Amino acid sequence: MVGKIDAYIDCVSPYSYYATLYLRRNRRALDSYGVEIEFHPVFLGGINVGSDNKPPWTLPAKAAYSKFDMQRACTYFGVPPIKIPEFFPILSIMPQRCMIYIKRHYPRERFETTFISLWEGMYHKNIDISKLEKLVDLLKIQEYSDQEVKEILAAVSNPEYKQALIDNTQKALDLGAYGAPWFWVRNEKGNEEPFFGSDRFAFMWQYLGVPYHDIAITEKARL
Repeated sequence: MVGKIDAYIDCVSPYSYYATLYLRRNRRALDSYGVEIEFHPVFLGGINVGSDNKPPWTLPAKAAYSKFDMQRACTYFGVPPIKIPEFFPILSIMPQRCMIYIKRHYPRERFETTFISLWEGMYHKNIDISKLEKLVDLLKIQEYSDQEVKEILAAVSNPEYKQALIDNTQKALDLGAYGAPWFWVRNEKGNEEPFFGSDRFAFMWQYLGVPYHDIAITEKARL
């Protein structure tokens, strides 16, 4: 089998965080079936505008429900409980441009672990990664040298990386995206379909023809 999962993600999206962790944990199994995963930084604000969607935190009913849903997701995906910081939501353009630079200039593992550190810093350590000095601190924690940090941050104002983030975001919109995480999946037949969110992986595995264990209730033993 040969398949591909293109994942369009933004560090401002907690559900992109869960999905990224889940896919990385299952990469070896997916590799065994010839399914490749590639993560693409996008600007979620641009996707919302381009698709005429509204972030859930701007809708009172969704915002109220999200408090419960995110904590349930944390338990399910095995991450510490998220406490939404006062500075949330951030303008994610700066860190997302930096991630495009890192993806182009560093190995895949380095790119992905740095991306995860953005979510961990914001949601678990209360670090406002939209602030330049805070982003610098986080990159240094990830053991980038002073020169590497300087080169990464140069991408923020570099027209090449500005355009790259615009292009990634537009590509997601062209594929029907209205939020993040957004997935474009190709199966062994060469067919392609979209998937949205961090709770549709069973549908994705069905589409890819990947064997999996679905959620099942364990019946209580009878005495």
